[in-house]
Amino acid sequence: MMKTLFLQPPSFDGFDGGAGSRYQAKREIKSFWYPTWLAQPAALVEGSKLIDSPPARISLDSVTAAAREHDLVVMHTSTPSFASDIRVAQALKTAKPSLKIGMVGAKVAVQPKESLERAGEAIDFVARNEFDFTIKELANDRPWADIDGITWRDANGATVHNKERATLEDMDSLPFVTDVYARDLRIEDYFIGYLLHPYVSFYTGRGCKSHCTFCLWPQTVGGHRYRVRSPENVAAEIRNCQKMFPQVREYFFDDDTFTDDLPRAEAIAKELGKLGVTWSCNAKANVPRSTLKILKDNGLRLLLVGYESGNQQILYNIKKGMRIDVARRFTKDCHELGIKIHGTFILGLPGESQETIQETIKFATEINPHTIQVSLAAPYPGTFLYKQALENGWLDVQNAELIDDHGIQIAPLTYPHLAHTEIFDNVETFYKKFYFRAPKIAAIVGEMVTSRQMMVRRLREGIEFFQFLRDRHKAA
Repeated sequence: MMKTLFLQPPSFDGFDGGAGSRYQAKREIKSFWYPTWLAQPAALVEGSKLIDSPPARISLDSVTAAAREHDLVVMHTSTPSFASDIRVAQALKTAKPSLKIGMVGAKVAVQPKESLERAGEAIDFVARNEFDFTIKELANDRPWADIDGITWRDANGATVHNKERATLEDMDSLPFVTDVYARDLRIEDYFIGYLLHPYVSFYTGRGCKSHCTFCLWPQTVGGHRYRVRSPENVAAEIRNCQKMFPQVREYFFDDDTFTDDLPRAEAIAKELGKLGVTWSCNAKANVPRSTLKILKDNGLRLLLVGYESGNQQILYNIKKGMRIDVARRFTKDCHELGIKIHGTFILGLPGESQETIQETIKFATEINPHTIQVSLAAPYPGTFLYKQALENGWLDVQNAELIDDHGIQIAPLTYPHLAHTEIFDNVETFYKKFYFRAPKIAAIVGEMVTSRQMMVRRLREGIEFFQFLRDRHKAA
């Protein structure tokens, strides 16, 4: 058995690169998702350790010291952070040349050979697609030639691409990631602006039925079949969490679309209702009112909903599978039932124009989710959007980056009728038009005056938000 360290490497200050984050970037307000994709194999490998550097503010020196005590390091990487992660790997190799270092994540899953070549001697292998049991076999010191799902360098320096690993079907066979959280993480380090603090998040299933052209995980790692844990298994992990983390105020299910299977979502909700917990999840804006009521009656507080755009043609262009009229009705149902919504929107998708941007801003203010996130279209390698952008000349792949030198998301796509600078600048416009309205300001103030904790939190978030805007101006 190899002594194994699972590592989310040190990166930009405030950089949320964990595999739970939909966009690896620095946020408008300080946000950190749990490193669930690393915690899952860590739960399978006896005696392992997980270090999540950014939220815990763990330095490279400390990581290097920890690495010297291990035989194998498994690093999560992403397209935006890859260059920085290679530098970390090089530092670890320098400190202990015998160390075996591998990378996991969507970036290396879709570009295994290119990633190895770019990293040089800094890394020894990459694990593709679902890598839980791949890493377990590596840690058990099996011969690399016999391990499905890895790309590696043999003794002669040649790149070897082993066969694909079979897709995991029995999701209940995975151990609880929250045991690793309790062992190695401090849950108070994890913040999400729209979730109660402290929160805990994990997956109840993998894969997503939708085929959104921009979405990273289903197209690279999770797939388009929703493979799920049983309601009883999910409830058992929540019960376990209640014992380990009595301070938790909210649980979040990080499945790409928790509501893909409505009967199962209702069954899980009823189990959670018995436990008396508050919870939230990702949802598509098409959940029927009858299901919403069952979820709400059993502890649901908030839904994270990807609206993306207020223009129907853009939704068709990105294969969202959502109608604006259905989304409006869904949102109205949520408001009436008392379910809060964190709505996410993307600027710069195919078909975008100044007119559609204004249409989306108008749509957002009309449906009025509790909070919003505005992101820039990010063509991650492995996605249909990336292929489409290359074919149409929207992306200069040699010069386009997804983040700047400080980890701030930038606009890599440009269209003949809409420059990337216009897309970038409209993110700030969107936020200001949504939040700087009398009704929205009144609602925020109302939250603050009824809760001292909320007052402290909103004031902190306000400071971080305006700092974020200043940083964006520097990046422009």
